[in-house]
Parts: sequence; structure tokens; C-alpha cells
Amino acid sequence: MDVFPGWKDYVARLEKNWKALVKEEDTVVIPGDISWAMKLEDSAKDFAFLHSLPGRKLLLKGNHDFWWSTRKKLENFFTQQGFYSLEIVHNNAVAVDDIAICGTRGWLYNAETDEDRKIVNREVGRLTASLQEAEKTGKKPVVFLHYPPIFDGQECREILDVLINHNISDCYFGHIHGTQAAKRAVTGEYGGVRMHLVSCDYVHFTPVLVR
Repeated sequence: MDVFPGWKDYVARLEKNWKALVKEEDTVVIPGDISWAMKLEDSAKDFAFLHSLPGRKLLLKGNHDFWWSTRKKLENFFTQQGFYSLEIVHNNAVAVDDIAICGTRGWLYNAETDEDRKIVNREVGRLTASLQEAEKTGKKPVVFLHYPPIFDGQECREILDVLINHNISDCYFGHIHGTQAAKRAVTGEYGGVRMHLVSCDYVHFTPVLVR
């Protein structure tokens, strides 16, 4: 990512900010685009870096995470590599203090092709399954997506409807990079849901506190 404006020395900056804010007892949610690796075995170096940082890490899939496999294969890989601080959020929810972390990758806000519609429907199913698991905990569900549910005035209505119908108060997302693109992202309340953009460059490679 160093080739992009604003990303120079981003790994060192992220590590410094992370260690300044996150303690071992904390939990950090990473909503996608975690490694450029194409295959799971080639991602070990990136996961080793994340594992070396303080705290428990909850990982969701992004559009560039081509190494992503089944949840079972990922969990087995983490166990074999000794990455005990890494966990997957996929069709499930994870209780952290008084909230339940849930979510999915999401999909394009302007999906039009038949294939895109199929993906949107699948992501709606995954988000719904995650929320149902969150509700079983009795804790407040907080949603993380990779794709924004609304961008530049265009909605992924199906995803938004799930958030609204489940009375979600806060939704965190990434995917959007660069100053100009960030200006077109919706932050603040939309349809009764508070939207939070947490792409690394947008938050200056500094973990954001989820309350």
C-alpha cells in the first residue's frame, strides 16, 4: 500500500498507534482487506504481524482477501500457526463486554448484474445469521461491514433494511480510501443508524474506540 498517497510507512505507523492504545485485554475488529496474499499459506507473515500486536483480533472478509477459505480451514490454520489471538467473524457473533460483534463483507451499493444480486442476497443471509447469533447473547449488536451500505448517494437497500429492521444503532465499514472518496462516504446518522468509516488511511492508522 506504500505506493498510494498517504500510506508511506503505514505499517510502522499502525504498529506505533496500536501499541499506544491497545492492551492485551482489549479486542480489535478488522473489517477486511487484511492481506494481499492470494493463498492462505502465503498470508502467514501478515497474520504473524497482527498476532504480535496486543489484544484479541476479530477478522472479517474484505474484497481483496483472496486467501479467505472456509471458517474451519481458517481456524485450523490459525491453530497450526499458533495465532491464538486471531478469530473469524463469519455467520456468527462474538460477545465482547456488553456488546456483540457481528457482520459480513457486504457488497456493492450499485449492484446491478444477476451475479451481483446473488452476492447481495448471500451477504444479506450472512448478516442476518450473524445478527441472530448476536441477539442470542442478549448483548447490544454492533455491525461491521467491509463495503459501505451507502456511498455517494447510492444505497445497498437490502443491507440497509437488515440494519434498520434489527434496530442497529452503529455500523462500521472500510473499503473507501483516499480523501476524495472519503468525502462521498456517509458518516453520522442515516436511516436511524450511525455510520462510521474506519478505513486505515481515514483514521490515520489509529484504532477507533467502539463504545
